[in-house]
Amino acid sequence: MLTDLSAERQAWLELMLLDGVGPRFFQRLRSHAVSPFDFMSADLATLAELGVPPSVLASLRRWRAGDPVLRERFDLALDWLQQDGCRLLFLDEPDYPPLLASISDPPPLLFVRGRIEVLHDPQIAMVGTRHPSPLGAETAQRFARAFCRSGLTVTSGMALGIDGACHRGALDAGGQTVAVWGTGLERCYPRRHRKLADSIVDTGGALVSELWPDSEPHPAQFPRRNRIISGLSLGTLVVEASLNSGSLITARMALEQNREVFAMPGSIHNVQARGCHRLLREGACLVEQVQDVLDALKVPLTAALEAAEEPATEVPDTPLWRWLGFDPVSPDWLAQRAGISMPEVLQQLLELELAGAVLVGPAGYCRRQP
Repeated sequence: MLTDLSAERQAWLELMLLDGVGPRFFQRLRSHAVSPFDFMSADLATLAELGVPPSVLASLRRWRAGDPVLRERFDLALDWLQQDGCRLLFLDEPDYPPLLASISDPPPLLFVRGRIEVLHDPQIAMVGTRHPSPLGAETAQRFARAFCRSGLTVTSGMALGIDGACHRGALDAGGQTVAVWGTGLERCYPRRHRKLADSIVDTGGALVSELWPDSEPHPAQFPRRNRIISGLSLGTLVVEASLNSGSLITARMALEQNREVFAMPGSIHNVQARGCHRLLREGACLVEQVQDVLDALKVPLTAALEAAEEPATEVPDTPLWRWLGFDPVSPDWLAQRAGISMPEVLQQLLELELAGAVLVGPAGYCRRQP
């Protein structure tokens, strides 16, 4: 609430409004033992002598002159804080997540909606392409369920594709999940994930951003977001990613933060698996099952792995099954290989899909993960 925000805390907010001020600038202040309160009240000439960039000084001068744009944004943050479940975490306070505080450029403040305690729980970051294969999306969801049932919190970036599947998998298991946004927490992106965001908060998870609550999506903000995803987590698992996927940025940041990096292998024909293959060639831990990650993290978990195992799918007795693998194939291809008519192929595929044994996507049909 506004009445709980001290003059020192208000100075943090004022400082972060200034042009040119970010995590690196903030770290410079800390290295010189200059608090935000001292900075905001210091003489401009003194700050110039200390090497403060002209852009920062100009912005500070505007703030002191009562610039209406800066004042409006300051008041917006205060109003946001008065909403239920909304909280600011400052880098120097005990509630700030310690793993994130240990990276080289932690956010000076975090806007959080939801339960802040979940940010201290052991977390696994799960990331991947926005355009996954049906099998990749299902695998992400299954692994997220298993991680939550084994005692981990799943952290991801709220994007379409793999990120969304991971958040949903965690919710399916009754676990907690953390969504780190590349926008302000009043600007859900993508908009279709609004209900997902509300579900995350309602089930004990949290939404996190370092950006002002009304910040709109911008390409440069998402790589910054990725360092928070990896920084909150003990390790990062890349489920499915192309060579130009932002998930590889998250993996690189995890390495720079001295965290574990995991990757799932995929089909050599799947372009959305080539980023994972590159990571594996560069030394990422290969993951075929949940236990691979749990063994590497070596953290005490709250549940046995057996509780996360999925029941085996009962496969109908059909001659088409032997021609289906984990790479998508078309009905035409199946008809040629199996030597049966197209109507019969479509009938058998429908039976397999209803039985939960196959997945269907734009590229065709494939087996569901056992």
